[in-house]
Amino acid sequence: MPKPLKIVAVNGSTQQPSRTLALVHALIDALDARLHVDARVISLADIARPLGGALWRTELPPTIEAELQALESADLIIAAAPVYRGAYPGHFKHLFDLVGQEALTDKPVLLAATGGSDRHALVLEHQLRPLFGFLQALTLPIGVYASPSDFAGHTEQSPALLERIRLAADRAVPLFAANRRVALKAA
Repeated sequence: MPKPLKIVAVNGSTQQPSRTLALVHALIDALDARLHVDARVISLADIARPLGGALWRTELPPTIEAELQALESADLIIAAAPVYRGAYPGHFKHLFDLVGQEALTDKPVLLAATGGSDRHALVLEHQLRPLFGFLQALTLPIGVYASPSDFAGHTEQSPALLERIRLAADRAVPLFAANRRVALKAA
């Protein structure tokens, strides 16, 4: 059995439960069906207050420092944020502001977002992709956006959303061939 792919997902929502967290879990499940993974979720709902009180990384409590170290050592990051006033929330950005300057260089990142309507879907391209481009991460070409109509409560129910999740996972698999759950048959 190969070493599991270390996935660290950031749930940028401070609400519990949240559609963003549901989307994070759906993406992890889709990747886990294809790859041997070890997944960890960092939820801003759990760390927002102490995170917001730190201006510098040296001021972070040990629990949040451990979360940053997990992010920096991940094989794949899932960065999922709710859209707030046309962008990701400030605490989401603050978390990534505290990550080491070059710690995410060449690290694959799967982008995901949730918003109040389909009009916010471009947050993936106009907000999240530039953020991770600045951090020199490798954002995967397919991001996943979901709006309230894609969910029944906090469960993904839209066939279109489920297809986007499947496509994102399928496109991520070739980057991690050594971690595949099932070997592909030769043609």
